[in-house]
Amino acid sequence: MPSPSLLARAQRLWTLLLTTAMLGFAASAPAAPAVTIIRAARLIDGRGGTPLAPAMVRVEGERIVAVASTLPVPAGAQLIDLGESTLLPGFIDLHTHLTGRSDVHWEDALLKTTPPEEALWGAHWAEVTLMTGFTTVRDMGCNWPYIDVALRNAIDAGAVRGPRMLVAGAYVSSTGGAGDASQYSRYVDVPLVRNLADGPTEITKAVRTNFKNGSDFIKILATGAVLSKGILPGAQQYSDEEILAAVTEARRWGRDVAAHAHGSAGIKAAIRAGVHTIDHGSGLDDEAVAMLKTQPTLYTYYVPTLALLASALDDGESATIPPAEMDRMRSLRVMAEGAFRRALAAGLPIGFGTDAPVIPHGRNAREFRTRVGLGESPMSALVSATRINAEILHLQDRLGTVEPGKYADLVAVPGNPLADISATERVGFVMKGGTVYRQELARGR
Repeated sequence: MPSPSLLARAQRLWTLLLTTAMLGFAASAPAAPAVTIIRAARLIDGRGGTPLAPAMVRVEGERIVAVASTLPVPAGAQLIDLGESTLLPGFIDLHTHLTGRSDVHWEDALLKTTPPEEALWGAHWAEVTLMTGFTTVRDMGCNWPYIDVALRNAIDAGAVRGPRMLVAGAYVSSTGGAGDASQYSRYVDVPLVRNLADGPTEITKAVRTNFKNGSDFIKILATGAVLSKGILPGAQQYSDEEILAAVTEARRWGRDVAAHAHGSAGIKAAIRAGVHTIDHGSGLDDEAVAMLKTQPTLYTYYVPTLALLASALDDGESATIPPAEMDRMRSLRVMAEGAFRRALAAGLPIGFGTDAPVIPHGRNAREFRTRVGLGESPMSALVSATRINAEILHLQDRLGTVEPGKYADLVAVPGNPLADISATERVGFVMKGGTVYRQELARGR
C-alpha cells in the first residue's frame, strides 16, 4: 500500500495537472466574435428589390447579424467605409475549371502537363477568382481527375485562398464524345485517366467512383462540345437511357447531375431524365423552354455560358483554341444567343456560369455585361449570380443574399452596377466568411 507521503505527492500532482488542463482549456476556448461594420452608399442584397441606400451591414465572425440604413458602431468594432460604392452578395459561378494551365488546350494537357502542375495552377486561379468577387464556384471537372477535390479541400482547410468549391471530380463521357481527352495516337495510353463510360452499367459505376473519390455532383456530357475533336456540339452523344442511369444513381446518393448540352435533342433528353442543370444550353428551343416552364416542381435549370463567345470571337482572348474549334464557336453563337433571349422572354429562372478559362480566369464578371447586352436587366443578371445560383446549389440558407444569418460573403464595386453593369468587372472589396481579402475601395486607405 502506498505511503501517506506518496499519496500526498500524487494528490498534489493530480491537482497541478487538473489546473494546467483547465488553464489550457480556457486559453484555447474561442474568443467572442469580432464585430465588423461595413458601410456603403447602397446595398443590392440579391433578392431583386429596391437597393437599400445608404446601407450598413454588421458582421460577427463569419456571419451577417444585421442589415439596415444605419447601425450603431460599438466601441472596438472595425468600421469599413466603402464610400460611394455598391455592396452586393459574393458572386457565384456555376461553371468553372480552376485547375490547370490556361495556355495549354485541354486535349493536350494529358501529354504536356502533370497532376502536380495542374494543382499548383489551380491554387493560383482560385485566388484570382476570389479576388474578382466570386466567393463560390461550381467546378465542372479537370484534365487529371480529382485534382479539383484536393483544391476544394485545401481551400476549406485554409491552406489556399480561394472561393468555396463544389466539384465534379471527373467528367462522365462516352468514348469519342466531348469529354474524351484521348485525342491522339491510339497507341498512347494515359493510365491515370479512366473517365469514359459507355452504357448504363458503366455510367452507374462511373457515378459511384466519382462520389467515392470526393465529387460533390456529377457532370455528364450529353452532347458534343465546341472545344473538342469528338462528336459535333449539336449531336446527342449519350442515349436517353444512359443519361437516366446517371441521374438515377446520383439521386441514390442524394446528389445532382449537371449536363453539358448544346444540341436541342440532348437538352430535351437531359430534361426528361431529370438533370439539375443544363449547362451551355445553346440549342434551347421553344419545346425545351416549355418543358422547363411546365415542370411540376422547379428542378432543372438552364445555365448559359455566353461571354466566352464574345471573349474569343470579339476580344481575341483565344490563344489555345484551334481554328476548327473557333469555327464551331462562330456557327454556335447565333443559336446560343437566341436560346438566351428565348429563356428571358419565357421568364425562366436562369443560372450564371462562365466556363472559365475559355473566358480567362478573373474575367468571369464579363458574363454580366454580355447578358445585359442581350436584353437582360442588370438587376436580373445580379440576382442570377447570387440568389438563383445559391438556390441551384441548395445553399440558399447560407449564401446568395445579404441577410442576417447568412455567411458574410460580400463584394463591393465602384458606383452603381444598375446604371453601369461593367462596374462588376472592377470589384474593389471582397469578404468571404467574414474575412476580408480585398479592400481597395475602403476610405482612409
